[in-house]
Amino acid sequence: MTKWVRLAHGGGGAFGTLNDDGSVAIHRGDMFDTPIPTGEVVPASAVVLRAPVRPGKFIGLWNNFHERAIKEGNTIPEDPLYFLKASGSVVGPEAPILPPPSYTGRVVYEGELGIVIGRRLTHADEAEAARAIFGYTCVNDVTAADILRADPAFHQWARAKSPDSFGPVGPWIVPEIPAEARVRVLLNGRERQNYPVSDMILPPVRIVALLSREMTLEPGDLIACGTSLGATAMRPGMTVEVAIDGIGTLRNTFAPEAAP
Repeated sequence: MTKWVRLAHGGGGAFGTLNDDGSVAIHRGDMFDTPIPTGEVVPASAVVLRAPVRPGKFIGLWNNFHERAIKEGNTIPEDPLYFLKASGSVVGPEAPILPPPSYTGRVVYEGELGIVIGRRLTHADEAEAARAIFGYTCVNDVTAADILRADPAFHQWARAKSPDSFGPVGPWIVPEIPAEARVRVLLNGRERQNYPVSDMILPPVRIVALLSREMTLEPGDLIACGTSLGATAMRPGMTVEVAIDGIGTLRNTFAPEAAP
């Protein structure tokens, strides 16, 4: 299965496909529009992966899993309940998650499936939406939980979710995942989340179609599909891994410089 990556290369950046030995076949042009192999292969020892996508829009869903909705007494939505994360929150695999210096409250991980848009889409039906999905990746929708409801008059979704480094994405993009795929999150090696993608209230194609009726989606836009039960706060120095069947594992460490 093709794995699209972005990487540090030659003092700048590049993109390409990951080979089985960990090396990368470099491509030129546009990842989303007929990319062309250059013939250059970068050895595994030289590969430092970045986030595989640089989204213009980073959209996150809330309350999109049946099990969590039932447990928390939430209604089952017919439309996506979504917020926007700043595109500047995006970091890649192994990058540290660093809360703003002014914030000392709880920071929560949320392991999620990410949808990457591959073509411009507006007012689409589900068949068009399916063709517009470039692929899937792992997302950690990090949240400054104490900011979210700090003001009783206004839930600050964007502010709580948009600090720099609060959007780990990766390690790569794959074109499809198995129907039985599960999302697992390990905190210092201990499993804290484990839920099936099939439990989504709104599946990926439906999400993309409905969102396109409210905003034009562009190549590279990223949609995090929401999370289920088990999201909790991290402590400084903890390593969090988001693993999705058919994709791989996204690994980051929370506040490593503050670890004892």
